[in-house]
Amino acid sequence: MKWSVYPAAAFAAHAAAWRQLNEQSARSPLLAPEFVQPLLAQFGEANARLAVCERNGTVLAMGLLAPRGRGTWEVLQPSQAPVGLWLHRPDATLEQLLPGLVRKLPGFALMVGLTQRDPQLEARPADSAVTRTVDYIRTARVSIAGTFDEYWNARGKNLRSNLKKQRAKLLKDGIVTRMQIDRLPEQMAPAVADYGRIESAGWKAQLGTAIHPDNAQGRFYTAMLEGFAQRGHAAVYRYWFGEQLVAMDLCIEGDGALIVLKTTYDESVPASLSPTLLMREECCQQLFATHRYQRLEFYGKVMDWHTRWTDEIRTMYHVNHYRWPVLRQLHLLAQERAARAAQPPVPAPAAEPAPAPAVTAQQTPTTE
Repeated sequence: MKWSVYPAAAFAAHAAAWRQLNEQSARSPLLAPEFVQPLLAQFGEANARLAVCERNGTVLAMGLLAPRGRGTWEVLQPSQAPVGLWLHRPDATLEQLLPGLVRKLPGFALMVGLTQRDPQLEARPADSAVTRTVDYIRTARVSIAGTFDEYWNARGKNLRSNLKKQRAKLLKDGIVTRMQIDRLPEQMAPAVADYGRIESAGWKAQLGTAIHPDNAQGRFYTAMLEGFAQRGHAAVYRYWFGEQLVAMDLCIEGDGALIVLKTTYDESVPASLSPTLLMREECCQQLFATHRYQRLEFYGKVMDWHTRWTDEIRTMYHVNHYRWPVLRQLHLLAQERAARAAQPPVPAPAAEPAPAPAVTAQQTPTTE
């Protein structure tokens, strides 16, 4: 096995090899060049590197990594990427691949971290003397199998009843709901602009994290969705109350999955209505009717509403690989000490009051 390391800016020259490796391994649209290249364009780092491992002319592994402190390299992980930017063939294990990588990276690398691994895409490896996996988050999906009625009847009574009441209220108020799905490349930029207008009117605008066509997030989602739409693998869901756009999903698809990347809703809608859940119900009705996909993927941390929508939950994980076994032991000890130090101190038990002195005959007060 031979590792080669290039500037991350050279990704375009290796995009075809990256695509082929993705098709031979994870098969995830989140790791397709249409996703990775716009991500690097907007959120890449100057010191990031593209690492490529080959054996006899066959690419075994590729990853985009960046230095993270002294002696540590991690997979480049912008917040817009649900999974880490790393691929390897199933017949090449991490135990075989990572020792060579840690020796090849610039500087004197002591540890390599592969972040946000999905057990749906690759089996979680066993720990070893130089490798340790760590739980990341729990994430959810819906398998599209059987009929919508079978799926919907398996959901909680409260969810079904709540959405039924909301639809009855909308009907009573004369408000007609409508779901619109856009897939064409020329529809992606206006869709991102609409998404940004809704998000910028809400709480994310106050944090400075809202999408806008002119910021890095807006440029990324526009270019990425256009790239997927060119291949027929983008889908933007809009949901309307009459003429009011109240909710949106930005999605990509591939390998039998529809992946929801971003969701927003109009916060001016009365709190008694849940436009995103109403949109999600109609979306699921269509997915089960057409069986275009095998699963609906949410990614992101499981929230309360996810557990009402599905019971299919899995745990994503990180992989840490160390140059020597002693480094794994020292790192684990340091993490355990930090965890103990972060725990609040246990309060000391309250002292018991001292017993009152015994009253003797000489101490007994007398009255005159």
